[in-house]
Amino acid sequence: MKLAWLLWLSSMLPQAQADQVCLATTVYLEARDQPALGQRAVAEVALRRLDTGRHGNDVCSVVREPGQFALTTMPGTYKLDDPAAFTAANTVARRALSDWALPPQRRQQVVPGAKYFIAFANTSPTWLRGDPIATIGAHAFYRDAF
Repeated sequence: MKLAWLLWLSSMLPQAQADQVCLATTVYLEARDQPALGQRAVAEVALRRLDTGRHGNDVCSVVREPGQFALTTMPGTYKLDDPAAFTAANTVARRALSDWALPPQRRQQVVPGAKYFIAFANTSPTWLRGDPIATIGAHAFYRDAF
């Protein structure tokens, strides 16, 4: 399926379902080749940004923030061509959203406090500061940037 179709679909669904589609698509694009723990960590970053209120009022707005996640850097014609990986990403997204609905002290967090991540193979940004709080697979997770 094409990315543009998924984005259209998310715009037609009730917000809770749209958020799951947007988060699953983000996990797929950012971490489909990573272990489940790394996929969960990517989902947590998006959900933590949602909690701040500075990146959008719903998950779709957060992951569609220009230049922040692969959802906005991939062309709409990009094909999500690994159904098993998308199913896994959807499971990660569903579980992360369910867990994030709990009070903060009851959430099971993989990367507590992380609001940013980088994929080692794709980037070496100058905007990060400090050491990563965790490295999982090919991603490093950070609390702060700038």
